[in-house]
Amino acid sequence: MNVQNNATLNRSLQVSSYWWRGGVIYQIYPRSFQDSNGDGIGDLNGITERLGYIASLGVDAIWISPFFKSPMKDFGYDVSDYRAVDPMFGTMEDFQTLLGQAHEQGLKVMIDLVLSHTSDQHPWFSESRASQENPKADWYVWADAKSDGTAPNNWLSIFGGSAWQWDSRRQQYYLHNFLSSQPDLNFHCSDVQDALLDVARFWLDLGVDGFRLDTINFYFHDKQLRDNPALPMDQRNSSIAPQVNPYNHQDHLHSKSQPENIAFLERLRALTDEYPDRACLGEIGDAQRGLEIMGDYTTGDKRMHMCYAFEFLEKRALTAAYTKHVFDQLEEKAGDAWPCWAFSNHDVQRHASRWNLDETALRQHAVLMMCLRGSACLYQGEELGLPEADVPFENLQDPYGIEFWPEFKGRDGCRTPMVWMAQDEQSGFSTSSPWLPVSTAQAERAVDQSERDPNSMLHHYRRAIALRHAHSALRSGTQTEMTQNGSVLSFFREDDAEQIFCAFNLGSSAIEASLPQGEWRSIGGELGSVYGIGTVKLDAAQFCLLVRETR
Repeated sequence: MNVQNNATLNRSLQVSSYWWRGGVIYQIYPRSFQDSNGDGIGDLNGITERLGYIASLGVDAIWISPFFKSPMKDFGYDVSDYRAVDPMFGTMEDFQTLLGQAHEQGLKVMIDLVLSHTSDQHPWFSESRASQENPKADWYVWADAKSDGTAPNNWLSIFGGSAWQWDSRRQQYYLHNFLSSQPDLNFHCSDVQDALLDVARFWLDLGVDGFRLDTINFYFHDKQLRDNPALPMDQRNSSIAPQVNPYNHQDHLHSKSQPENIAFLERLRALTDEYPDRACLGEIGDAQRGLEIMGDYTTGDKRMHMCYAFEFLEKRALTAAYTKHVFDQLEEKAGDAWPCWAFSNHDVQRHASRWNLDETALRQHAVLMMCLRGSACLYQGEELGLPEADVPFENLQDPYGIEFWPEFKGRDGCRTPMVWMAQDEQSGFSTSSPWLPVSTAQAERAVDQSERDPNSMLHHYRRAIALRHAHSALRSGTQTEMTQNGSVLSFFREDDAEQIFCAFNLGSSAIEASLPQGEWRSIGGELGSVYGIGTVKLDAAQFCLLVRETR
């Protein structure tokens, strides 16, 4: 028997290097990273071509958004075959080449598993919708209409409208929390759970280092199909859906985040632990209870390794007061949780534009990310300081943006092609017209230009990541005494070897910051850290990092 599949080794394999704990993960949106065959769409071979660049950043791992076979109604998040690579992205051999070369470069590879729903073109759904008696009849969430023919309850889809779609074959409604072409799987069915765990095992056997788990709190629904209550008006400021979406009018108490999810996550973790050095990263989409759910899903060593919520993906800027509030809530609701923080990803406006950050503030935020307790996700192009691209309506691809235009422009602005060469017609992404237009504003910050400038944002990110790796306290130490004094956020990071004091002025004007007593030395000067004794004057977006040995 393959040693990786020997369940008797579970416990010993849990004692690993824990590369993920405090690790820096680089997210790749494959459609937009690098096109290797000139069809205008990024692919797996394109990622392989750029592995040297990724490794040069100093990150620990890559997370690749879905590349499975799909009709691409939601650009890969609607899977029609979990065990096949979509021809758009290449072949399984291409993926195995990518995996092998990434490992040679010292990079872990995490793939994006979308388990809460499939495409309506998945064979499972084709069989399930055929009748109410077939072997997969209960693999999806089906329900009869109310007596007046309307949907079973008031649940809403994130992408707009009812979360229920009538199906004439079964004469029933099926649940879809996203597009109507993305029917939700029924996790109350044990066969569904087993089938999905088999999918996870397939990829673990191939050698992937872990999973980013899409919409991890959407797996289970309330079996009684109870209506969601209304959300009070003062709580309808959500990062999960745009303000023009009535999804924000409900407290999604019954349509997601159900207690039964814990048992399945423990099954998934037990499977993952059969393999050495693997990790699971869950995405929690819940505007009201995100940090609490993070605690539930990551507590102990039998659930997920880490999760991320949406607190730092919101429109609300990272003021000192708000950042402290988030960590206070994390300590109160999920003190043992291991968080993973992101400022940008493929679903939200890039944080350079979302928070209207100038160059100095962008640099400061990069350092802040590397100093906060938890793991970190960087989104492709973030290391270049890319702003959000302006995509005109006639070029939009995202169904989300098309539905809510013009108040919400969708997700295409953060998904435009990566810019590699400033003077190239398509910025080095492709030799033909790409699936989304290249942003001329982004092209000014292309990789080739940034590489030549030692003071560029790209080199700053490399130095910030190197700082995290150089100090074990920043990577995996405790975080204590977080305080907010005006616009200054300060805290300590500490482990058995060292203690680090961090102070960040997250305001727009200069302020005096108090420094700890004792023998300290300054670090991070090449990143912009300033030094003082007793107090230090921090200009807008300045910071101070001090270290002392604790042995």
